[in-house]
Amino acid sequence: MNVIEVHQGRLESPFYPRLKALDRLDSWHTWKGYTTPDALFDAELEYFAIRNSTGVFDLTPMTKYRITGKDSLAYVDRLVTRDMQKVTAGRVAYAVWCNDQGQVIDDGTIFHLREGEYRLCSQERHLPWLMAAAIGFDVTIREETADIAALAVQGPTSFSIMKNLGLHGIENLKPFGLMHFDFQGTELMVSRTGFTGDLGYELWLSPGKALALWDALFEAGRHYDIRAMGTHALEQARIEAGYLAAYQEFLPADETVRTGRSRSPFELGLDWLVDFRKPNFNGRRALAAEKLSGSKWRLVKLDIEGNKPAHHSYIYAKPRKNKKEIGFITSASWSPVCKQNIAIGSVRMPHGATGETVWVEVYYQREMHWSRVMAKATVVDKAFWFPARRSATPPAPY
Repeated sequence: MNVIEVHQGRLESPFYPRLKALDRLDSWHTWKGYTTPDALFDAELEYFAIRNSTGVFDLTPMTKYRITGKDSLAYVDRLVTRDMQKVTAGRVAYAVWCNDQGQVIDDGTIFHLREGEYRLCSQERHLPWLMAAAIGFDVTIREETADIAALAVQGPTSFSIMKNLGLHGIENLKPFGLMHFDFQGTELMVSRTGFTGDLGYELWLSPGKALALWDALFEAGRHYDIRAMGTHALEQARIEAGYLAAYQEFLPADETVRTGRSRSPFELGLDWLVDFRKPNFNGRRALAAEKLSGSKWRLVKLDIEGNKPAHHSYIYAKPRKNKKEIGFITSASWSPVCKQNIAIGSVRMPHGATGETVWVEVYYQREMHWSRVMAKATVVDKAFWFPARRSATPPAPY
């Protein structure tokens, strides 16, 4: 086992100069040591760029690990709950990884770049855990967060922009596939992935060509209303897509202090990611026991009456007072594109079956006055936003 750790000081994304030049709000936060915009000019307009044209988000701060070596496949397959033997070179897999108690440490994407070569992308940094899990495997693990610049290019006009950028053959790229191109003498990897639930791509290349890529991309999208965006717009799209986010829908198992605060894949609606037909993987025994005995929690997607977002609200089985809550909202939003009041939540079993009616306690403030509403909600089993263009191959020009 070879492990290479990269110690980072204060870093700015290689795209920061372009983002800063567009900034009109001076609203930034720190994402894993990088300065990242909440919004650049108007969060709502940035969100509508995702749904009506193309929004561009700087993905560089996402934690990235390169995994190579003759045991790389065996190692990755042991690491996560899904069967990585089925993920061929040139494909990307969404995955979760658990501790020995079957509780989710994190979720992310694993890129099978080439035979024997993987990139793991995640919210959190996991080098100590990855090192411990690699004992007995002939693999090399290297953090490459600062070595790879990345952009998410998301929205209905994104395919047209990719074609205009000169990426020949991009029309053949299927969802969760990846392709390699030459960009000014540097390898540009393009994956058909994203966090918006819409048609979109993610672009990966060395930082030295980052600004050149930005300029070429925005020139290619000049007539397609391409816009840079911040995390507020991305979060809105993420909830509409029904995607999970660490510290929202779940706490990483290695970060919790109290017992019962973490979640298993079954409790996050990720049963399809747990494959008991493959050899041993982290948390397998605990998850097998949970499958037999049943889970304590269930993730739900809620269509809520009214138009007041149910931020941080409790969920009840009945609308009466003095009834014990059965769960809580983890993410909520009024969806402009769906014209729905939507939310993701966590409820105690056996509540939360598809089609079940529950009640959500919503508090909202208008003109210095707080109001309380018990809003009726229906449990749904599909993403709130799933346009046909998301999976169309080739995508239609827009």
